[in-house]
Amino acid sequence: MAATPTVRRRMLGAELRRIREGLNLRVDDVAARLGWHQSKVSRLENGRHGVKANEVGILLDVYEISDPETREALATLAREGKRRVWWQPYSDVISQRYASFISFEAEAVAIRNFESSLIPGLLQTADYARAVTRKLQPEGTTEEVNALVDVRLARQNAALRREEPLKLWAIVDEAALRRVVGNKAIMAKQLQQLIAASREPNVTLQVVPFDAGAHPGVLGSFVIMEFPVRNDLDVVYTEALTSSLYLERDDDVTAYDQAFDRLRAAALDVGPSRRLVTQIAKELE
Repeated sequence: MAATPTVRRRMLGAELRRIREGLNLRVDDVAARLGWHQSKVSRLENGRHGVKANEVGILLDVYEISDPETREALATLAREGKRRVWWQPYSDVISQRYASFISFEAEAVAIRNFESSLIPGLLQTADYARAVTRKLQPEGTTEEVNALVDVRLARQNAALRREEPLKLWAIVDEAALRRVVGNKAIMAKQLQQLIAASREPNVTLQVVPFDAGAHPGVLGSFVIMEFPVRNDLDVVYTEALTSSLYLERDDDVTAYDQAFDRLRAAALDVGPSRRLVTQIAKELE
């Protein structure tokens, strides 16, 4: 699968940063040579904004990179960083931060997701997703809510049913299973879907039971995304009501890696987790 624009920009930025650091040049050194503001060089390297192919060429001139294959490969990353994506038609209903998340998710080869209060988005049914969306966006019209549900289902299809499916390791707190979202019928169907998904070869599901007590996830949900590029490009995503945060520094990613490992140890194994979900589903009948 071809890389998405956001991931291509990150790949390009990481390579430009690697070249600069290999030459022992600082950001302000490069900016001074080009007459650019330091923030422009930083934006190009962090992959948050698009970069023009001619700007890549200018940087490579400064770095004295003359190899035609290298120059063309990086210029191609710059051009394809603006490629149209499947979720673009929904741009009127999804925020920029949601679009960025989808872009990362679409390119990830593996995701580790801990959810403290809700079923993971990639495993939600349409009715469950609709009930959640109505509560989170109470002012949204029916059309807007339905469009967001369509996006959620399209995300699932793109990630879990592609030629090389995403590997999803989901750990959920028991609270997420017992919280009735929508109504009992919707919740029962959601749990049945969760059981079915847990049997897929690319999905691992574990539950942290109430009797596990305090655990590393009590501070909130998080997603760790892994990509088919350099290890240092793994990303941790956390979300609040009005903002989201991407963490890419090695020490931050390592901290969340360790937190997920501790959650995995605190959670029930796969078999007992599935049995607990089944038990809770029966209680809703």
